[in-house]
Amino acid sequence: MSIDAVAQLDREELRALLAETIDADVSEVGDGTDFVEELGVDSLMALEVVVVLERTYGVKFAEHEMRTVRTLDSAYEEVLRKLGERS
Repeated sequence: MSIDAVAQLDREELRALLAETIDADVSEVGDGTDFVEELGVDSLMALEVVVVLERTYGVKFAEHEMRTVRTLDSAYEEVLRKLGERS
């Protein structure tokens, strides 16, 4: 994992981006808060989360990876991994 990939991904910026995308308060988006189970995100909004991540960070998610992005932690880890693959 390159230092550049880590530098490109700030956890708090990601938290704010996710909160804005799912129309939640930043304080509701805990590290392990499940967007679907705890915040009521439906499948269309979950897809929007992935699209926003792809556009913001210039990464691409495979269909099976999209289902894993359900928390801040999982989004952070997936995007970080993808950024690392690019470097």
